[in-house]
Amino acid sequence: MDLLTTLVDKGLRRELPTRDEALAVLATSDDDLLDVVAAAGRVRRQWFGRRVKLNYLVNLKSGLCPEDCSYCSQRLGSKAEILKYTWLKPDEAAAAARAGVAGGAKRVCLVASGRGPTDRDVDRVSATIAAIKDQNEDVEVCACLGLLSGGQAERLRSAGADAYNHNLNTSEGTYGDITTTHTYADRVDTVQQAQAAGLSACSGLIAGMGESDADLVDVVFSLRALDPDSVPVNFLIPFEGTPLAKEWNLTPQRCLRILAMVRFVCPDVEVRLAGGREVHLRTMQPLALHLVNSIFLGDYLTSEGQAGQADLDMIADAGFEVEGAGTTTLPAHRADVAAADCGSHAADAGSGCGSHDGGCGPCGHGEDAVPAARTETAARKETAEGARTDLVAVRRRGAGTDLPPNA
Repeated sequence: MDLLTTLVDKGLRRELPTRDEALAVLATSDDDLLDVVAAAGRVRRQWFGRRVKLNYLVNLKSGLCPEDCSYCSQRLGSKAEILKYTWLKPDEAAAAARAGVAGGAKRVCLVASGRGPTDRDVDRVSATIAAIKDQNEDVEVCACLGLLSGGQAERLRSAGADAYNHNLNTSEGTYGDITTTHTYADRVDTVQQAQAAGLSACSGLIAGMGESDADLVDVVFSLRALDPDSVPVNFLIPFEGTPLAKEWNLTPQRCLRILAMVRFVCPDVEVRLAGGREVHLRTMQPLALHLVNSIFLGDYLTSEGQAGQADLDMIADAGFEVEGAGTTTLPAHRADVAAADCGSHAADAGSGCGSHDGGCGPCGHGEDAVPAARTETAARKETAEGARTDLVAVRRRGAGTDLPPNA
């Protein structure tokens, strides 16, 4: 297929595809799916080999968020029967993180519901970062606390945070359809604040909220322009008790096409398979490893993932290997730039996630270029609406409970 040859060549050169090329990936047929996966897999292997980075989520504060993000189980007015608790103490969070690191996680993502942190919240998280790094000096820590205000990113960097997650979630043109209590521009500003402070930026999207192919391409192109080091791809978990509870728009094949499109547009960044993979990819999860180079291990914020050991078995059975703590995730040309940027920002400052299912702060839809793909989406919605709710398991273990975590 000429399209795939062109996309592979561009990916190996780190060249941006055209919008039409990205849209064409989403419009490919199921008959061509394995060819699409194989092509995007060549790009993935060029920059990341067969390594899979493991990340582990710790939900520091769950539920009761004042924001109205339609997809979020922790949103204002949510009737989802999730765990609700206030801030974990630093030693509690460190204990939860320890389980993930023991399971092979290289990065710990500290997430808290809410619009954004107060200065006191930043102090709490700073103490938690110190507690985690005291026990695991080499672990990466990513904070995901919502919208940042002046100086907070620098304080997190000084406290030892390595990265900051804040997802764009969907296209700028349709952002107001899913959230009214903050704007798309607010999200972009927070990612840029993190980058300016020398934190590695992590920003991604949620697919399956009823968006068009054009919306998906819009947000991924916006992410490419924003240039985060990692791009988490979430698939909507339709929680009962949220406005999007009946949005069952995804098939495993659709998910794989989305991941392939992201890899072609962002060839040399850490593409992370995030929330909803078990729900929507199901038995086709191993194929996704040919497209992504990073996954979350175990459970998510308010939903349960598959057993941590099952994740490790899946990686090994598919012929991949867990990325070790001593390995640099990003390709050399990106890692060198990131190190230089962090060094300069650290000198200036005096110092050295995402999963959508439960919110990370305010967690986080042009033209109809591919009518056939929209028709397919509408057909999927008609046949799947209200189905497969058995696949969504609310988290009842780990952080905020007396039960051991899944890692």
